[in-house]
Amino acid sequence: MFVVANRIPVAEGHEDAFEARFEARAEKVDQREGFVRMEVLRPVEADRYVVLTYWESEDAFDAWTESEEFREAHRDRPPKEMFSGKSEMESHEVFISAEK
Repeated sequence: MFVVANRIPVAEGHEDAFEARFEARAEKVDQREGFVRMEVLRPVEADRYVVLTYWESEDAFDAWTESEEFREAHRDRPPKEMFSGKSEMESHEVFISAEK
């Protein structure tokens, strides 16, 4: 499994608006072949939200980023003042997974 982590620094006072964007987002990614799930993590002691998307493969993720649905989902850009810095994106392969 392939996981993409996007670490997003949200400016103080913009947390509710940022969360509302994800709650109301166009569910384009959910329909993509190879998509497994998405989690949006709210910071507790950190200063960044983390958006995790899980994919069957890196190729499935790459196909998403090159699709018209991706462009549609990212068309309505939030205002720059919503962020306190640059987002950082990381990709990982899952080699161990455990659930109860």
